[in-house]
Amino acid sequence: MEGNTTKADPIVKAAWPFSSRFLFFFEDSVSTTCCSVDTTMLVVLVGIVILHLTEIIILIISTSVNAWRMAGARSYDLWYDCQTINGGYNCQGAHDADWLQAVQALMVLATLFCMLSFIFFLCQLFTLAKGGRFLFTAVFQVLSSLFVMSGAIIYTVMSPDEQNAEHSYGYAFVLAWLAFPLTLISGFIYIILRKKE
Repeated sequence: MEGNTTKADPIVKAAWPFSSRFLFFFEDSVSTTCCSVDTTMLVVLVGIVILHLTEIIILIISTSVNAWRMAGARSYDLWYDCQTINGGYNCQGAHDADWLQAVQALMVLATLFCMLSFIFFLCQLFTLAKGGRFLFTAVFQVLSSLFVMSGAIIYTVMSPDEQNAEHSYGYAFVLAWLAFPLTLISGFIYIILRKKE
């Protein structure tokens, strides 16, 4: 293989200084007409990274933003109950119900596990043997999806005033439910995904 090097090889090596680490995403041979890079795997890698970063952002927003439940000038989240009075925004701590503390813990765990799975994915990207699967990353991602699903279910069932017509669920609650299938799908993608041999 080394005897067949072409003039395109130094260009590829210069463009990809860590090319030896990324070879599982590219074809083994480089043609002289155009660098025949396995763009499919590169697109898959970029897509997975974008999906995972999107999930992290969604989880951070849904955990921290004050819009889980709305009622006119009032808004509720996992941490504060806020109300707009005479143009001012007044907040007080959320009540200390056990179910709300469980939702808080589950959403924080979901966010942390999603972040950890992204770090594990990046580590496994460089250390995993060729042909290996990203199972460790997948386990953390699936656990993240189960945490966010459990938190959203508890909030749906236990949320006070859900029968009141004035109350409606806010966009942070919707984002929490959106994070569940996204994290579950990416967890299954990590189970299926393997380094190219």
